[in-house]
Amino acid sequence: MRFPERFPCALLAAAAVAMACVLAQRAPPWTEDCRKSTYPPSGPTYRGPVPWYTINLDLPPYKRWHEVITDMSPGLRNIVQNVKNMINAFSPSGKVMKMVDERLPSLLGNLPWPFEEEMKGIADVSGVPLGEVLSFNIFYELFTICTSIIAEDKKGHLFHVRNMDFGVFLGWNMNNNSWTVTENLKPITVNLDFQKNNQTVFKATSFAGYVGTLTGMKPGTFSLTLNERFNANGGFLGIIEWMLGRREATWIGFLMRNVLENATSYEDAKNLLIKTTILAPAYFILGGNKSGEGCVITRDRKATLDVYELKPKEGRWFLVETNYDRWKSPFFMDDRRKPATLCLNQTTQENISLASSYDVLSTKPVLNKLTVYTALIDIPSDVYESYLRDCPDPCIGW
Repeated sequence: MRFPERFPCALLAAAAVAMACVLAQRAPPWTEDCRKSTYPPSGPTYRGPVPWYTINLDLPPYKRWHEVITDMSPGLRNIVQNVKNMINAFSPSGKVMKMVDERLPSLLGNLPWPFEEEMKGIADVSGVPLGEVLSFNIFYELFTICTSIIAEDKKGHLFHVRNMDFGVFLGWNMNNNSWTVTENLKPITVNLDFQKNNQTVFKATSFAGYVGTLTGMKPGTFSLTLNERFNANGGFLGIIEWMLGRREATWIGFLMRNVLENATSYEDAKNLLIKTTILAPAYFILGGNKSGEGCVITRDRKATLDVYELKPKEGRWFLVETNYDRWKSPFFMDDRRKPATLCLNQTTQENISLASSYDVLSTKPVLNKLTVYTALIDIPSDVYESYLRDCPDPCIGW
């Protein structure tokens, strides 16, 4: 079934549920047996490597992103324009985008240093209005749908991997069966080496124009990924409160970047992620550099609800987080947890590695139409890799 590019979200969701009820009578065509030998990446699920850039933290914030944005400006302008088109489709008068362009820049003085200065530099180099750069950064507080895994082998060696899935209900392209925003993000996906005094402070995979962090590693210390948590008291409410002047909460992407830049240990990072008030509910998936250092932190905006940790001596040698509380069943149309868990158990602790973890993340529906990239992190071996992904048909949209 194909949908028009700007099909209303409610009708799209209803159509998806109806389609699922029909397909429930037979094995879904988008599932498959656990993949094997997919690493090194190749074939139709591999779009290509992610380019590397250095972000020099010794430069003034205004200048830090100039090289990235100079190279990526066409892609950034393209995705911003597509998001504007979708907004204007639901607000033909243009009032929403006028508010973005005129009202959001006035709020920049309330953002923590150095993020607003970095956004000003991005706006000037790219030619994208400052309000739209800010809205582009807000974007990621709301639509990050992912799978993150931490696993430990028999020798106590940790692996942290993730699929970044992004763009659900943000425009379906009927010509190539893909989410418009998902495809727009792939050309502006970048690996970033944040440095001070010519030394790496942390590494991250991100999107050009976004100054926060969603996936990263502090070499020799810890790794960190973010998954969205669906909740009625969610990110939209947090953003509205922030715009109305209640600004005690921290933007999630800013918190992630601050933790990667400033935390000095796994426990230090965990403490910050547990205690900081945040703008939107989230799952923080944190890995360390020695046996047992791995956890999923389930966050409401103002409180931590759960910290679920690796316990390899008790048989809990891996953790899987998608976008659902571990004590609740996933939405029946979006159960990536079960196939990921099945494939990890089939792999066994004896055979877990970055390569076999990539196999798990290459298995449909863990790999799906929303998947932008796969990141592979091995803290003890100081390995950080990321790859752009495709999900050839038949492939579920999420």
